[in-house]
Amino acid sequence: MRITRDTPEQLIIANTPWLIGIMLILFILVFIGAGLLVASGEQGDLWFGVLFGSLGGGIGIVAFCAFVRRVQIIFDRVAGKIFIRRQSVFGYSSEDHPLDQLSHVEIEQTTTLRDGRSSTLYRPTLVLTAGPAAAGSKTRIPIVAAYTNGAGSDRIARAVNRWLPAKTVI
Repeated sequence: MRITRDTPEQLIIANTPWLIGIMLILFILVFIGAGLLVASGEQGDLWFGVLFGSLGGGIGIVAFCAFVRRVQIIFDRVAGKIFIRRQSVFGYSSEDHPLDQLSHVEIEQTTTLRDGRSSTLYRPTLVLTAGPAAAGSKTRIPIVAAYTNGAGSDRIARAVNRWLPAKTVI
């Protein structure tokens, strides 16, 4: 995720997975191309080529549909809203929340154990308070679905938490 706009009126955080999308498209094209190449060879290789291209290309298409998702979070002080927009192969969704209900952004973490070693993964999460009527209840909305081990989660959380108390200059 990266910060695409940081002004006193608006903070926009976006994640467009260009690299993984391009890599998966190349994966699909390589398998389909290799399958067509094998299928155009000798008569006995026709079904193997079709099967190879279909399975390899199909796995790539499934991975593309599962992993390539665009996420955009807009913190808009003028509108007094947080807009969360998600787009994938299957469609577009948008939700909004009142900005005054945003308490802060925290970092969720999970620890995995692999080959006897543990590693900790992180993701930024919006913490919303439901207002005085809810007696302090909080709603947590992950900004992204996946946990990562990079410093991006901390960078995003610090940017949003720093932007929240900023005063609008008009």
